[in-house]
Amino acid sequence: MGECRCRPLGFLIGLPFALLSLVLSLIGAVVWIIGFVLSCCPCCCCCAGIADLAMELVKLPVNIIVWFIDKFPC
Repeated sequence: MGECRCRPLGFLIGLPFALLSLVLSLIGAVVWIIGFVLSCCPCCCCCAGIADLAMELVKLPVNIIVWFIDKFPC
């Protein structure tokens, strides 16, 4: 039939980890803003990599929830 996407157990188990990563994503947002401002200066062009890393931290809560949901069968 079709692929089962409704996995409430995976969502519930992943929720505390997603909340913890939400805090990390807020830190990542602050780092991204600082890195973005510093990357405008030609002498600080290496800060663009820091801004990219911060964007990965911002995406972390969604990635964790999706990972936990995919690990549990229907």
